[in-house]
Amino acid sequence: MRTTRPTAVAATVVAALLLPLTSCSDEGGGTDDRGDGSACRIGESGTEVAASPAPAAGDTGTVTVTLTNRGASCVLDGFPAVTLTADGAARELGHDEGASARKLTLAEEAAASFTVTYVRGDDDAGSLDVRAARFALPGASGTHEIPWSYGPVAAQADGADGVRATVSAFQQMGD
Repeated sequence: MRTTRPTAVAATVVAALLLPLTSCSDEGGGTDDRGDGSACRIGESGTEVAASPAPAAGDTGTVTVTLTNRGASCVLDGFPAVTLTADGAARELGHDEGASARKLTLAEEAAASFTVTYVRGDDDAGSLDVRAARFALPGASGTHEIPWSYGPVAAQADGADGVRATVSAFQQMGD
């Protein structure tokens, strides 16, 4: 499989398309399900999306989501739950091979990110024509949805009911 870098023009176009992304679904009120008040919550996070889209079928692309904590200090303990949705279909993503989650504490205005890595599919019936990516934070309810404009995602090569996409562990940003 070949990996390509988008041209500066393509990156600029993608960045311009992503600027207005403010869609947030805080289903369940974004409350902390663990009861200790420490899990980071969608409703208290600023969200930015940066993509390096796969330009053609078989290429690998990435979509990085950066969360900035807008509330009191909170904890990310586990992986983000990411689901790609299409008309009438949804596929929950597995974790990057070899990735291990670590507990991150985010002070107010601190940021962490995770990355969805995917293989672009073609327009055949085996690929998932993704319309949105929905994610949730570990230990808290509530979801955030972003539109997906990066093309179809390839189906699993072994015929399993899944897609060729994974999600990384959280990475602390900055200092």
